[in-house]
Amino acid sequence: MLDIQHYGSFIVAILIFQAVPGAGTIAILDATARNGKRAGMAAVMGTLAGDLLFMVAAVAGLAAIMQAHPLIFRALQWSGVAYLLWLGVQLLRKQAAMDGGTPARRVSARAAFRRAFLVSLTNPKVMLFFVAFFPLFLKPQASPATLLAMMLHVTVLSLLYQTALVSIGHRVARRCSALPGARTVARRLAGLALIGLSIKLAADVR
Repeated sequence: MLDIQHYGSFIVAILIFQAVPGAGTIAILDATARNGKRAGMAAVMGTLAGDLLFMVAAVAGLAAIMQAHPLIFRALQWSGVAYLLWLGVQLLRKQAAMDGGTPARRVSARAAFRRAFLVSLTNPKVMLFFVAFFPLFLKPQASPATLLAMMLHVTVLSLLYQTALVSIGHRVARRCSALPGARTVARRLAGLALIGLSIKLAADVR
C-alpha cells in the first residue's frame, strides 16, 4: 500500500503498541471509570491529539534536534516524570479525601481531555518511538504522502482500540460500582500505577 513495506507487520506493530498499557491507557480508563463514557472519549481525544503532535514533530525532524541536544530531551523526560508522579499522588489524595467522608469532585470532559493530552505530551519517548518505527516500514523511494498515510493508520487504529477500551472500561466500572470498595481499589491501583510509571521513566533518564 503506497510505499509502505511489510504492510501486515506494520498493522500488527501498531496494535501491539496500543495493547501495551501505558500512562495514556491509565488516563483513559480512570476518566471512564470515574465520569463515564463522555469523559473517557474526551481522554481518548486528548491522547490522540498528543500522539498526533509527536508524529508530526517526528516527521518534521524535531526528534533529530532533540537527540543533538540531550539537555532538551532530558528536560522533557523530567517534566514527564514530574507530571505522572503528580497525577498519581493526586489520585491517592482524592481517595484519602473520600475515605474521610469528602466526595471527590467529578472531572469534566474538558478536564479529562486536558489531562490525557498532557500525559501524552509529557512522554517524549513516544516521539522517539515514531522516529524509530516509521523508517522500518518505508521503502527507499517513499513519498511524503506515505508518511501521511502511516500517520493516518496509527490515528485510526488508535481511535478504534481506545474507543473499545472506553466501552469495556465503562461496563466493568458499572458492574464494580455495585461492589463495596471496588472503586477505592481501582483508584488506588491507578494512582500507584502512575507513580510506578513515573519511577520507571526516572530510572531510564540518562
